[in-house]
Amino acid sequence: MFNKQDRRSFLKVAAATGALGAVGGEPAQAQTSAMKLGEPHPFSFELLKQEAQRLIKEPYRKPNIPAPEITSKIDYEAWGKITYNTDHALFADTKERFPVEFFHLGKFFQKAVRVYAVDSGLAREIVYDPIYFNMPADSIAHQLPAGAGFAGFRIQESKDGALDWKKNDWVAFLGASYFRAIGALRQYGLSARGVALDTWQAGTNEEFPDFTHIYVGPETADGVVLHALLEGPSIVGAYKFLMIRGKGVVMDIDCALYLRGSFTRFGLAPLTSMYWFSETVKPTAVDWRPEVHDSDGLSMWTGAGERLWRPLNNPGRVMASAFGDNNPKGFGLMQRDRNFDHYLDGVFYDRRPSVWIEPKGDWGKGTVQLIEIPTDDEIHDNIVAMWVPEKPAVPGASFELSYRLHWQADEPFPTPLARCVATRLGNGGQPGLTRPKGVRKFMIEFLGESLAKLPFGVKPEPVLWASRGTFSYVFTEAVFDEVPGHWRAQFDLTVDGPDPVEMRLYLKHGDTMLSENWLYQYHPF
Repeated sequence: MFNKQDRRSFLKVAAATGALGAVGGEPAQAQTSAMKLGEPHPFSFELLKQEAQRLIKEPYRKPNIPAPEITSKIDYEAWGKITYNTDHALFADTKERFPVEFFHLGKFFQKAVRVYAVDSGLAREIVYDPIYFNMPADSIAHQLPAGAGFAGFRIQESKDGALDWKKNDWVAFLGASYFRAIGALRQYGLSARGVALDTWQAGTNEEFPDFTHIYVGPETADGVVLHALLEGPSIVGAYKFLMIRGKGVVMDIDCALYLRGSFTRFGLAPLTSMYWFSETVKPTAVDWRPEVHDSDGLSMWTGAGERLWRPLNNPGRVMASAFGDNNPKGFGLMQRDRNFDHYLDGVFYDRRPSVWIEPKGDWGKGTVQLIEIPTDDEIHDNIVAMWVPEKPAVPGASFELSYRLHWQADEPFPTPLARCVATRLGNGGQPGLTRPKGVRKFMIEFLGESLAKLPFGVKPEPVLWASRGTFSYVFTEAVFDEVPGHWRAQFDLTVDGPDPVEMRLYLKHGDTMLSENWLYQYHPF
């Protein structure tokens, strides 16, 4: 999996970037900038899709790894000492609002990405030059050949915005086809990527294609336009991004994918996150903090209108869950717990973005799949959520997909139903009495206006289901915190054996559903 320490390192390291420069034929708005540009050539999304269709018929071309004997020595510490000279930011001295800076190559990012500036239907390659970067005099990076390339890039805050654009960015592309954005609380967290290919699929190796060519611009009244060419041994794709910086970040994404190989788990619109532990299950004294996670649950809005909430797990072995659907309305990895006291951490897990995927058009039949991978630290991304279409992913197949990514603090289309706000596990039985072995107590907390409107003295009724085992001590009660509409459903589950148990719970009153569906995969221990 993608190493979280690696992908986060640019937050600590980089001020990295480059600006549009002085080579014959550049547009007038760029003539005062300091970046070197290649010769212009026509560019559009249609031309990029045609290029992808051409490449899929040819043998796979491996990514460019310039001077690996040098980049392999630019370790984490050395990479951290290479910062970008913001005076050379692309669009730093033009009418465009959002400057672009670049990441330097290094040991953990050795593949060079070719980046182009697009204006008036013409694309010009931005040529790497070490003068764009601030480097120590003894840095081995000085030995890289001319035009070596960049590891990735980031988009800075607006030049006319409230934040200092030289110190703050809002979108970053770095490594394979990974990209991410800040949310409404101005923090980075989980990542998205172009595609997920056989992620932890038994009998296969996961394939990580790369965004090999990135086309930046033009900037429009709606936002920043980007295009990307995706290349891997078994796939080629063309992507178009329209990225809007508002309260958080919204990305409209169109992609066309062409296959030369086959995949069992063909993951579209994938999200990658980290979940180590929360109040649900925490090993004794594993860490001093109460919770550590970028996301705490998978939220789904099905094509039939059902609202589902699946708390995340850190299981003892890799687990894959699939939720069948037809034309889903949306899904995403959420960070619902926003209480700083639940994290007590200066890296602000309480501010990490929630990312919601809103399909555009009909996606047809398929499954939302959740992959949960064991981890013993916060430096690894161990959660993947994706859409896997029913259509077979076989050689010669093609897929076109459009969707919107909402990088926000919460879901963009909130449900009127009460939402699950906590899942807690403990030993079963009654306090003060014998605690029987093999019995687990569950406390599921819901909060919402539908519960607050219940008449005095009326309790919501819990509706429970489990794939195996028996329930006891099932009841609901208001949480005594004087917060209207805050209720708790609790029950004991008796189950034999170590196999996972699939569970479902919701609250109702009469025939009226009051809460979303809580889904959970319980691992007896």
